[in-house]
Amino acid sequence: MTKVRTLDQLVAELSPPRTKTVALANGVFDLLHVGHLRYLQGAKAMADVLVVAVNSDASTRAYKGPGRPVIPVNERVELLCGLSCTDHVVVFEEADVRRILRALKPDIHVKGTDYTPETIPERDEVLAYGGRVAIAGDPKDHSTTALLNQR
Repeated sequence: MTKVRTLDQLVAELSPPRTKTVALANGVFDLLHVGHLRYLQGAKAMADVLVVAVNSDASTRAYKGPGRPVIPVNERVELLCGLSCTDHVVVFEEADVRRILRALKPDIHVKGTDYTPETIPERDEVLAYGGRVAIAGDPKDHSTTALLNQR
């Protein structure tokens, strides 16, 4: 069984009322590194089910610039599916995950330590449906951009 889902499949499988808590983590996950792993492990520790939303290649280019992503989305998804902490992976085309949040209504929306609970861009969206926001991972000591700049 694959971990990759469409948003419609996730909604059908995980819509409230639910018996398990669902966390949503999101990002580009280009050049997967230990910071990504610690973020996702921390997010999984907060819920029974971890859904990871991954920026598409076009969404990544719009967000990070024309040289990104380094790794195409199908390979980034495959790497994320290989992590034991990841239960489901969904790809999104938009600039942010608001559409996924509105449809799925995860119990917890988890961001990395480059945010605070007050600076999470989708915070109001999550609080509006009764969810909560949280921060996971180690200090922002790792980044794909920093790795690429070392070349």
